[in-house]
Amino acid sequence: MKNLFSIFLMLFFVGIGLVRAQSLQFAELGDFRLVSGETIKDCKIAYRAYGTLNAEKTNAILIPTWFTGTSEQLKGAVRSMIDSTRFYIILTDALGNGVSSSPSNSAKQKGKKFPTFTIADMVNAQHKMLTEKLQIKHLHAVMGISMGGMQTFQWTVSFPDFMDKAISIVGTPKQSFNDLLLWNAELQPIADAKNAKEEKEAMKTVALIHALNLFSPAYRNAQKDDFQVFADKEMKNAEKSNAQNWASQLRATLAHDIYKTTDKAQIKEKMKTNLFIIYALQDMMVTPQTSMELADLLQCERMELKGNCGHLATVCEGAELVKTVKAFLIK
Repeated sequence: MKNLFSIFLMLFFVGIGLVRAQSLQFAELGDFRLVSGETIKDCKIAYRAYGTLNAEKTNAILIPTWFTGTSEQLKGAVRSMIDSTRFYIILTDALGNGVSSSPSNSAKQKGKKFPTFTIADMVNAQHKMLTEKLQIKHLHAVMGISMGGMQTFQWTVSFPDFMDKAISIVGTPKQSFNDLLLWNAELQPIADAKNAKEEKEAMKTVALIHALNLFSPAYRNAQKDDFQVFADKEMKNAEKSNAQNWASQLRATLAHDIYKTTDKAQIKEKMKTNLFIIYALQDMMVTPQTSMELADLLQCERMELKGNCGHLATVCEGAELVKTVKAFLIK
């Protein structure tokens, strides 16, 4: 999944034009209070920046990472690119991804002791990073893919005046019934594991569940790969994943619902950002219905990815997607 997302990001960034990548930076937020009232001690948010920030500091675009993704993967997608004068791109690592503060790297709250955070907490931490550490008070846009798209939706209700535009790509404003089934199916084996060895075994099951939902059945059935070779590879790769990091972002995803703080009847009035919603009609990982309903309600710009690549329609239909998103950002 990560490699395919990297292919898409390479295509996307070529479309906007980026050069001159900074090395990984960390914003030290201190003890960061969560929506629940709990605190992440010595909270750190990682980020990488590209391009040139204008004098008014208004040309920045924030791109949060997808589920378990890192800014390093986005960095790896960037090649010899030009014309970065229009936008200043900030790639930020979401809480729980193993780079920003996470169960795996916390000195004081390691593993299961790490507090439960939400998508809203991810966004609040990013806002604090931007305003207090980078001194950026307004963004040109926030955009993200998958869980990055969920963070994008959350930005539009948590800080509706903070950016001019928002682009959610195969994200969702609220988990559907089917989405809840999927994420719970992935979380349960990890929650049942009693030690590190059992967690490693649990991740093999999680990997197969994840792979099952990443593409549509039509796409999978058309592949010529040997099933057992494929399954063995997925399970072996899963051994590299930290179970507690995975579970922490799963819990955040499960709790995601922008209507918790903004009533659906008032959402159109509150959501002041120029929103662009992109969804895949055959997506089984982040099903499109809730995004479609919000697009209907807001009568905002939308794009439907109609192929059979499921959640990774962003790759299969990447060329047209890049063209459309690029136009939206500059108009």
